[in-house]
Amino acid sequence: MAQFDTHRTTGHTAAGARGAVIDEGLRAHMNKVYATMSVGTLLTFLVAWAVGTSPALLSIFRDPATLQPNILGWIVMFAPLIMVFAFNSALQRISAAGAQLFFYAFAAIMGLSMAWIFVAFTGLSIANVFLVTSISFAGLSLFGYTTKKDLSGMGTFLIMGVIGLVVAMLVNLFLQSPAIMFAVSVLGVLIFAGLTAYDTQKIKTTYLQHAHSGDAEWLGKAAIMGALSLYLDFINMFMFLLSIFGNRE
Repeated sequence: MAQFDTHRTTGHTAAGARGAVIDEGLRAHMNKVYATMSVGTLLTFLVAWAVGTSPALLSIFRDPATLQPNILGWIVMFAPLIMVFAFNSALQRISAAGAQLFFYAFAAIMGLSMAWIFVAFTGLSIANVFLVTSISFAGLSLFGYTTKKDLSGMGTFLIMGVIGLVVAMLVNLFLQSPAIMFAVSVLGVLIFAGLTAYDTQKIKTTYLQHAHSGDAEWLGKAAIMGALSLYLDFINMFMFLLSIFGNRE
C-alpha cells in the first residue's frame, strides 16, 4: 500500500509539473499575441495620423475636400482584405518571422486606409472612442480567456454576421443611406464584441491542444495568427463605434 501511495504521489507531482509548464507556456503565448497585436495597432494609428494630418499625403489617396477615394485610394481600401486571404494561404510556406513582418505590413496598409478619419472626425472624439474601444476590448478578451463556457458555437453565427456586414456595406456604397450605415455600425459593434471573446478563447484552446507538440515554429505562427484575429476585432469595433459616436469636423 505504501508503494502504491508513493507511485500515486509521484504521478500527481509529474502531472502537476506538466500542468505548470503548460500554464507558463500559455501565459508566454498570450503575452506574445497581445504584444504583437498592440504593436500592429500602434503602427496602424501612427500611419493613419501621419497621412491623415498631411493634406499632401492624404491627397495621394483621397480628395482632401470631399474625402472621396481615387483609384489608389480604392486599392488601399481593399488591399487589407486581399492580404488577409493571402496571409492565410501563405502561412504554411513562410516562417514565423516572415508572418510577423507580413502582419506589420498589413497593419501599415490598414493605417493608410484609415487615414481619412483624422479629417472627418475631431481628434478628441477619435481619442475618446479609442479609449472606450480599448476598455471594452480588454474586458471582452478577459471574459473569453477566463470563462468556462464553450464559445465555439458562436463562431459560425458571428462569421455569417461579418459576411452580412460586408455585403451591406458594399451595397451602401451605392445607396449612401445613413439609416443603413447606422444599423450596420450597431450590428458591427455587437458582432466584433462577440468575436473578441470568441477569438480569445479560440487562441487559448488552440495553444492547449498543441502545447505538447513542442513545435516552436508552429506556435510562433499561431501567435501571429491570433494577433491578427484580435487586431481585426479591435480595429473593426473601433471604426464602428467611431461611426456611431464620433464628432465630425
